[in-house]
Amino acid sequence: MKRSPIQLNAVAALFALGASSLANAASPDSADAPVEVVVVSATRVGHTVFDMPAAIDVVDAARIHESQARVNASEALAAVPGLVAQNRQNYAQDLQISSRGFGARSTFGVRGVRLIADGIPASMPDGQGQAATFNLDMAERIEVLRGPFSAIYGNHSGGVIQLFTRDGDGAPTIETSLTAGSYGTRKADLNAQGKQAGVGYVLDASRFETDGYRAHSAATRDQAFAKLTVEPLDNAKLTIVANALRQDDTQDPLGVTWATYQRDPRAGEIDATDTQAPKRTLADRYNTRKSIDHTQVGATWEQRFGEDRLRVTAYGGNREVIQYQAFSRGFQAPPTHSGGVVDFDRDFYGTDLSWMHVSQLAGGKLSTTVGVEYGRSTDGRQGYENFLGARLGVQGALRRDEQDKVSNLDPYVQAEWQSGPWMLSAGLRRSSVKISVDDRFLGNGNDSGRLEYSHTTPVLGVLYRVSPMLNVYASAARGFETPTLNELFYSGTGGGFNFGLQPAESTHLEAGIKSKLGERTSINASVFQVRTTDEVVVDSSGGGRTSYRNASKTLRQGLEVSLDSAWRHGLSTRVALTSLRAIYDQSYGAVLEGSRLPGVPNANAYAEVAWKDNGDRYGAALEAIASSKIYADDGNVDQPAPGYGILNARVGAKQQWRGWRFKQFVRLNNLLDKNYVGSVIVGDTNKRYYEAAPQRNWLVGAGAQYQF
Repeated sequence: MKRSPIQLNAVAALFALGASSLANAASPDSADAPVEVVVVSATRVGHTVFDMPAAIDVVDAARIHESQARVNASEALAAVPGLVAQNRQNYAQDLQISSRGFGARSTFGVRGVRLIADGIPASMPDGQGQAATFNLDMAERIEVLRGPFSAIYGNHSGGVIQLFTRDGDGAPTIETSLTAGSYGTRKADLNAQGKQAGVGYVLDASRFETDGYRAHSAATRDQAFAKLTVEPLDNAKLTIVANALRQDDTQDPLGVTWATYQRDPRAGEIDATDTQAPKRTLADRYNTRKSIDHTQVGATWEQRFGEDRLRVTAYGGNREVIQYQAFSRGFQAPPTHSGGVVDFDRDFYGTDLSWMHVSQLAGGKLSTTVGVEYGRSTDGRQGYENFLGARLGVQGALRRDEQDKVSNLDPYVQAEWQSGPWMLSAGLRRSSVKISVDDRFLGNGNDSGRLEYSHTTPVLGVLYRVSPMLNVYASAARGFETPTLNELFYSGTGGGFNFGLQPAESTHLEAGIKSKLGERTSINASVFQVRTTDEVVVDSSGGGRTSYRNASKTLRQGLEVSLDSAWRHGLSTRVALTSLRAIYDQSYGAVLEGSRLPGVPNANAYAEVAWKDNGDRYGAALEAIASSKIYADDGNVDQPAPGYGILNARVGAKQQWRGWRFKQFVRLNNLLDKNYVGSVIVGDTNKRYYEAAPQRNWLVGAGAQYQF
């Protein structure tokens, strides 16, 4: 396979930094060695990342919090190999996150990657999730699991992103922070935490506002979060978590054509049908926007009986959305099964019950987890015309009225056996997803019906400890990915519910090494292959409405490498490199065999050089982010979004005085003022694929904390 310049440069940088790290790792004035974090994402048994037979990265609190606005998870996830987390500069559609190419086709929200917060799903039973619901202000760490072991989490597990928030502990503290930046960006946050009479508590509230980089992209987001922890019995812990997200009239700038992007990256697409002079953009003429009101509460009871453990999780919530899209009857082909306004009210709930038993077997330790997960969502969904009389962007006549139900029932078993240098892990999960539609608007036909998808996903992994400083592992799994509810809503161009859409099935293989090069340098590397049949791909997309179809076979082959080092004089580095060949392995329609999957770069890299003084009072870092070109259409015919490389810089300071702690930071993004496409809308019928990223921009923040 021919390597692009970005891949060769990244590999060269990787080995150069590795050599430097080895030369400096043993220095007596090196920075403190990184703390090993115990994670549970892959095997459900606590281990450090080094001892896991899977590709998994932990993003710690420092990377999440320091010199960041803590608004988008993409801020912290840029340094994770194998993961592409793009800020669309469109808060109406949320982040675009893909893992090893899974999820890249999503036109909004996150699919193909399972989201979990404090053990509670942030993805719906059909697999669609919203990263905006993550509370980053109180985050303690984020675990990112990729590869075969993500299949043990069931449907839509091309990868798993788990957020863990802090527990309230110690003397009460109260903290406030203010952030401001380019394009009218501003955020205020207030939180309190502590532990009193055995009850730990964390409370947080924030408001984020932006005028937006792109035309018609202003947004306001209010978030609230609460967490209580208590230990009512010996070896027992009860955790209650509640969160809320509200976004009123979040503007949707839509994508633009290549010609518009070249003319003005910040501009919107002109509506050629507009009779006014000068003509207005599509976003302005239809006043495209979305309002979101999301609330959720969950509780987890964990009881230990020696080494055995019982865990019970239950959750429930409500999500209300109203979205105004850029099409309507009379200006585009008549929408026979929907209007230009989507309005739904969703109630959802679920539970997860598991029991872990530890025993001895064949001279080794056997940990077996048996559990069952259930989830259910019910949507009251209406669609309306996006005009009333001569006015566009207002709710008009009813065009859709239905109730949609999705549920999943997944029993699973997972076992891990350790003896000497060997660790064997195996799992089995039976996923059953049921979808029903009760159509109440019969003027355009009856779309009522039911679907049921089911699949068994086996997982197998082995790790061998070659030495205390070197582990090698291999793993394999069968994956399962059903269409989401939103991917089933339309068939063809404007047709009704797509009952013919089939789930995708995949076979995952992975091998890797994890090595500690001295006490202060670590390297993780993995190679993988994924073969998929019936890949779900975009059939047509326009004006906010997208239909999907099944393609033939696809192939993903790749390499992921991450290297972390602590140097002398408080210096540290991180490098994350991804090389991914994601292609159609069999032609379908006009798409030729060998065409690249849209939305997926074949290489991306992150590199960072950071410094902090011995007292952790001052710090600074230089970040480099690079990506190869990205195609937006299956046939790779249209102009791809060009590859890019950008530099960011950050500096921070901390002070302490009596019970007070203060911190400040300044961040400069895109130092060289590059114009580049940050994300693409896959398969847009009107070729409005491109979503521009900001040119040079700044962010400043300050915070104060008082401990009573």
